[in-house]
Amino acid sequence: MRASLLLTGLAAVLVKIAAAQDSHPDCKNGPLSTNKICDPSANTVDRAEALISLFTVEEKLNQTGHIAPGVPRLGLPPYNWWQEALHGVASGHGITFSPKGEFSHATSFPQPILMGAAFDDELINAVATVVGTEGRAFNNANRGGLDFWTPNINGFKDPRWGRGQEVPSEDVFHLTSYVSSLIDGLQGGSDQKYKRVVATCKHFAGYDMENWNGNERYQFDAQISMQDLAEYYMPAFKACVKADVGAFMCAYNAVNGVPSCSNEYLIEDVLRGHWGWTNNQQWVVSDCDAIQNVFLPHAYKPTRAEAVAASLKSGVDLNCGTYFQLYLPDAYKQGLITDDDVDQALVRLYSSLIQLGYFDPDEDQPYRSLGWKDVNTEEGQLLAYQAAVEGITLLKNDGTLPIDIKGKTVAVFGDWANATTQMQGNYAGIAPYLISPLMAAENITTTNFVKGGDVAKIIDAAEKSDVIVYVSGIDNSDEDESLDRGNTGWAYAELDIIERLSEQGKPMIIVQMGGGQIDETPFKNSPNINAILWAGYPGQSGGTAIFDIITGIVAPAGRLPITQYPAEYVSQVPMTEMALRPSGRSPGRTYKWYNGEPVYPFAYGLHYTSFNASLPKANASTPNSLNKRYNIADLVKSCNSSSSPRTFIEDCPFTTVNVDIENTGAIASDYVTLLFLGGKFGPKPYPNKSLVAYKRAHNITAGATKSVALNLTLGSLARVDKNGNMVLYPGDYSLMVDIESKLTINFSLHGGQAILDKWPQPKNVDKADPPNWIELKYFAAGYGSEGVIEHN
Repeated sequence: MRASLLLTGLAAVLVKIAAAQDSHPDCKNGPLSTNKICDPSANTVDRAEALISLFTVEEKLNQTGHIAPGVPRLGLPPYNWWQEALHGVASGHGITFSPKGEFSHATSFPQPILMGAAFDDELINAVATVVGTEGRAFNNANRGGLDFWTPNINGFKDPRWGRGQEVPSEDVFHLTSYVSSLIDGLQGGSDQKYKRVVATCKHFAGYDMENWNGNERYQFDAQISMQDLAEYYMPAFKACVKADVGAFMCAYNAVNGVPSCSNEYLIEDVLRGHWGWTNNQQWVVSDCDAIQNVFLPHAYKPTRAEAVAASLKSGVDLNCGTYFQLYLPDAYKQGLITDDDVDQALVRLYSSLIQLGYFDPDEDQPYRSLGWKDVNTEEGQLLAYQAAVEGITLLKNDGTLPIDIKGKTVAVFGDWANATTQMQGNYAGIAPYLISPLMAAENITTTNFVKGGDVAKIIDAAEKSDVIVYVSGIDNSDEDESLDRGNTGWAYAELDIIERLSEQGKPMIIVQMGGGQIDETPFKNSPNINAILWAGYPGQSGGTAIFDIITGIVAPAGRLPITQYPAEYVSQVPMTEMALRPSGRSPGRTYKWYNGEPVYPFAYGLHYTSFNASLPKANASTPNSLNKRYNIADLVKSCNSSSSPRTFIEDCPFTTVNVDIENTGAIASDYVTLLFLGGKFGPKPYPNKSLVAYKRAHNITAGATKSVALNLTLGSLARVDKNGNMVLYPGDYSLMVDIESKLTINFSLHGGQAILDKWPQPKNVDKADPPNWIELKYFAAGYGSEGVIEHN
């Protein structure tokens, strides 16, 4: 849906080409063939500048929207910069699926929140490699571009957030590890001549609210302290920089009075200046219509021309939407922007396409050979199943699971019992198949299924069954982009049905679906409910994964990537509260700072077996070099004198902790080793604990032991002060294995504190002065408003 859209001749053309993706430029016989842009041996920037030098001013400005019309007279085809691939190549925008046959579908993986529960970075890299490969195959078939606006890497700190399903975790370290692996897989590694595709880290920064009590994301001003900004809201984006991500997306919201997409402090001072994200092929795109939102509702600048000029000069290179294309001409005429401003943005964009091989001969690059044969492969299908299995998390089990259901009648009830597209969540593509829980159960044994909520029929079917599996929760009608939840409890009607089913005296299993957690207290405390699984949005093989775990074909080893709070938590803290630490306004955010009792804590997850953790005896192959006492000055000096200088001193190795994980039970299983850091050091208040390392060990058989290596850096030990500086502090430190520590290692740091990263402070800047009127028609459902307010 679109609100009143202001169309010019240019905009009308853009609408026509929005869904199309033309072929690559003809560098053999076309008008550009003699231009340096078509010379693969030339410098990337020289090539981009040679192309741009041929453009008129009007042609330059036309290319600044996500639907770039190209330059027909030069043989430069249109290009759509907007593709999505959150958990597989997604429908719409720049991607065109065929109605049947080749390119009619793509592998549909679980949502990131469930893949995050796997705590398996190698898995994430493998998934991203498949997604990037399929995305490139679509491009080779002229069915999509090469730039994918993924990952969403904002932290899931509030359980009501509608887009929490799109992110892997509430924890900063987990986010950074996940995104590093994902970007490497999508783009094909940073040491290659060509990128497979370009990934885009979003939403920069402080974005984790859609619409809460009338607070719209388009107008929200996130008030964030320097401490919280540096400690929580920015590290995942810094990890994107370290992974050499090709693009960033700035967010709808303002941060401390300045809209993110005209925030020079965030984009130029921190991202490009402090972090050094300055390669010429790296660019920033606005969220869709976020440039328009700079004008209204943020009211950061008095005119549209000044709003677009502020965004361009603050470092935004591309506008998802049409505001740049519509109003940069006015800004140019008024002298608010220069040729250099525009050229800089275009050099970045076209340098990125050069790095993707967009202008180069097919025979010179490895990715041009990818095609339909590389989409929905058997390996991809197995990986989609593995990703679902690894993430599904066992929250309760009285010994009922695993259960043999062959020869028994299984009742499968709940809103998700026969779910298909529900299992994909948002930003999904067309899957090759979707296996519902009911379909999976039917492949094993006899089932009873009742569609809808007819209680009498449900109870009757349950009485005729041997086992009851209730599959329900929340879906995109409850949580989605533009849709935050109002509460986190189960619906009363469902609680009533589940209670009546549990009184049947039969094995009763609850499978909670959806991205956000629901308070499971009634089921956790009920002796009549035997087991609880959380299965998120498990993708194309979700039903099979669920029942393979229920029946013991595979053993669960997922861990909750978010805290499950009691339902009353949402009445204790407003979504607009950005502070992490507990205060009079909040009991604290995330497991690090929450001072209440969670229903299930972050990283909780049961197994079908038991495990023990111990330190191996030191030897040449598994040395544990952790001492009892360290001098801070010596640690920093050792890093600075390293033969391999590091851009970021916090990445200097501190030590490796080797842990032996023994399966002391009878069932083979994976195990996620989690290493937390605790102690009273640095500024008060102290966090409850902090995740600093994790590793998933696969298929530890009964009685066997596997050793895992957990690498720590100087940054693992650091805290952040009130100014945002990352600091090593003297004090007593404890490393703890697992959420209820199976093993604790103590050591201390002494000497004077040392700053590892001095956080840049914002300059005095103009702040937005939002108007007290906003037309209701301005806000439309979907990805951005795409509306134009007629007021000036």
